[in-house]
Amino acid sequence: MLGLLVVLLALALAFFALLDVWYLVRVPWAVLRARLLQPRVRDLLAEQRFPGRVLPSDLDLMLHMNNARYLREADVARAAHLTRCGVLGALRELGAYSVQAASCARYRRSLRLLEPFEVRTRLLGWDDRAFYLEACFISLRDDDFVCAQLRFRQHVVGTSPERVVQHLCKRTVEPPELPEDLQHWVNYNKASSQLLGTERGLSSAGKDQ
Repeated sequence: MLGLLVVLLALALAFFALLDVWYLVRVPWAVLRARLLQPRVRDLLAEQRFPGRVLPSDLDLMLHMNNARYLREADVARAAHLTRCGVLGALRELGAYSVQAASCARYRRSLRLLEPFEVRTRLLGWDDRAFYLEACFISLRDDDFVCAQLRFRQHVVGTSPERVVQHLCKRTVEPPELPEDLQHWVNYNKASSQLLGTERGLSSAGKDQ
């Protein structure tokens, strides 16, 4: 019996050491919760809120939330967001999927140990290849202060964002105009793709996501 317990403990330690277990658990749980336990959000552009709290495992050497944790928390919130508004379901029905092609983050104030926060996610718009989303980390301890703002380019593979939206809304929908600052970022990504294509001797940067 003792030997079996030692083996199980060793397997559990190896499992946690080699895999990001909590992430692998939280994303499917967030999707299932959004699909089965939360109401559907019909407005594609509506902001959705996802609660969180800074845990000891989130801290860096400065004892505040590690910069990389913002991206991970935003990933979980984004999965729930796209589920509730129907985008993930529409992608599945169309035989398509999406991947994150670019992200940027602006950090304004640290989130500290046990501080409660919300990730407020919204869809800003889309173009012929990708959806653009924003995630703001809001401190619930500091008068709803925006501690960080993240932007994401969610590339659609196998169909187009326009067709996904049309599938959801049962009609053609014109995309909203992207905010000016976001458009600058979109242009930066295009310029970066062209530059990398030139440096690598590629004929075009069309393979970029």
